[in-house]
Amino acid sequence: MTTNIVSTTIAGEAHPTDDEQYLKLEKTAIKIQSWWRGIVVRRTLLHAALRAWVIQCWWRSLQAKAMEQRRRLALRLYSCQEWAVVKMQAQVRMCQARRWFLQVRQAACVIQSHWRWYSRQTRGLIQGRYEVKASRLELDIEILMT
Repeated sequence: MTTNIVSTTIAGEAHPTDDEQYLKLEKTAIKIQSWWRGIVVRRTLLHAALRAWVIQCWWRSLQAKAMEQRRRLALRLYSCQEWAVVKMQAQVRMCQARRWFLQVRQAACVIQSHWRWYSRQTRGLIQGRYEVKASRLELDIEILMT
C-alpha cells in the first residue's frame, strides 16, 4: 500500500526529505493504521458477540418457558390420571363394601328369622304356627298353662 504524503508541518518541523525519514514515517503510519483497524475489528467483533449473546439469552428464555409449559402440562396430565385412578378405586371399593354389607344384612335377617322361629317354638307358654297364603293369614295358637 502506498501513501501519499502531503507537505505539511508536523509540530513545527518541515516535511522530511530524505528516504530514511520517509520510510520511518511510512512505518509509523502503517503501525497507526493497523492499530486503528485492530480497534475497529475488535469493536465490530465485540458488538457482534454482544448481539449474539442477546439472541442466545432470548432463545434460552424461550426454551425455558416452553420447557416450563411442557412440565406443567405433564404435571396436570399426571394429576388428572391419578385423580381418575383414585376415583375408580373408590368406586370399586364402594361396590365391594356395598356387596359385603348386603350379604351381611341378608345373613343377619336369616339368623334373626331363625332365632325368632326358634324362640317362638320353645317359649313354652304360647306355641303356634302361622302361614301367610295369598291374601289371608292362617293362625294356629295353642296356649299351655303350666
